[in-house]
Amino acid sequence: MGYFHLLVVGNGVSAYGSYLNMVALNVFVYDVTGSALAAGLFMAVRLVTSVASGFVSGRLVSAYDRKRLMVGADLCQAAALLTLLLAPDAARPGLLYALAVVTGGCSTLSQVALRSSVPAIVGDEHRARANGLLVIGRSLAMILGFASSGVIVAQLGYSAAFGLDAATFVVSATVMFLLPIRTRAAVPKAADGGPEQSSGTAATRWTARVLLRTAPLLMVMIAVRAVDGLGSSSHNVALPLYSHSLDPGHPATFISQFWATWAIGNIVAQQLFGQVVKRTGRTPEERAFALGACVMSAGFIVVFSGLPAVPTIIAALVAGAADGFTEIVYVSRLQAAPDEQRGRLFGLSASAENAGFGLGMLVSGALLEVFSPLQVVASFHGLAIALCAVLLAVLLRRAGAATRSGEEPVGGDRPTAAEGHSR
Repeated sequence: MGYFHLLVVGNGVSAYGSYLNMVALNVFVYDVTGSALAAGLFMAVRLVTSVASGFVSGRLVSAYDRKRLMVGADLCQAAALLTLLLAPDAARPGLLYALAVVTGGCSTLSQVALRSSVPAIVGDEHRARANGLLVIGRSLAMILGFASSGVIVAQLGYSAAFGLDAATFVVSATVMFLLPIRTRAAVPKAADGGPEQSSGTAATRWTARVLLRTAPLLMVMIAVRAVDGLGSSSHNVALPLYSHSLDPGHPATFISQFWATWAIGNIVAQQLFGQVVKRTGRTPEERAFALGACVMSAGFIVVFSGLPAVPTIIAALVAGAADGFTEIVYVSRLQAAPDEQRGRLFGLSASAENAGFGLGMLVSGALLEVFSPLQVVASFHGLAIALCAVLLAVLLRRAGAATRSGEEPVGGDRPTAAEGHSR
């Protein structure tokens, strides 16, 4: 885990650049084009690229060196930002959409490669703790990125913001390049003494065709994450409107309090999660994922229900803790899959989550023209709660049936049928 702490720092720096980049670029697009349509198109191009690149990233991560892919993804984003920074003003509008493609694709590729590599870097027994550290790093990076972006753009200008963005990606790439880590499981030897083919085209096709049938619980968990993306988009879109209704003179106050409390909850979740794993010796399983997702969605709904400040802050804290807990359980569960299948799983997951978030941004934005923030947030997060309740009911029913028949209950880190094929 020693080297992994350095990786967490590098990844946090990169995440900070991504969040700073997200705000600065969206504002820059509007300033350059003077068109809300162009700004929306930029976001749409980036989002569509993120969704599409999930499938491509899964293939790349399964076939090529993951460390090089992560280094290359960071350097590509840095180069794209520097190109925009050095380009003449007349060329910048056209370059913006190329930048949207590069940043959307590379950020997804980097995420898929890193999540797929964690078990090989730290060992299966430490993957839950490692995922918790990554959650903390990204949570802090998001708060700092969103909080500093406006100040940097206002005080130093876009050039400084883009230069800082590029520097964060260079730092992340340098850290990753210098770390002596292995990002893929050791390849077993075949009977003839040569390396056994554990990944490649045949294995990739097999995973894509059979995974839905052989690992239905993982597919349902990915579907839940997609619906969670809908819910996440609803509270992200509704938050500025709700904050403005609370204090029209200082709408940023509630937003800042909300995200700061949410981040604290994420950090608390990592600590509690580590204690659970340490005391029980097991990583929480699918039932914990379903319960955590229900608590998370319920917490976000309560935040928008108009309660006094203290209960609202408590709800935001609970939502943040459940959000962090659910993500750690989810990522750790997918990482229990064999190395050769892991890249495709995380690629599919990234596409599903980005698609859910993007669709939610469009639909919730339209619904907020007619309905209140509470109604929209409750509808989207209520859908997630309903799906999680179905998943929980199925898990409890299967566990009961397995107990009556004397079999081991389904869940935890046991391999699915797909996983058992390769282990």
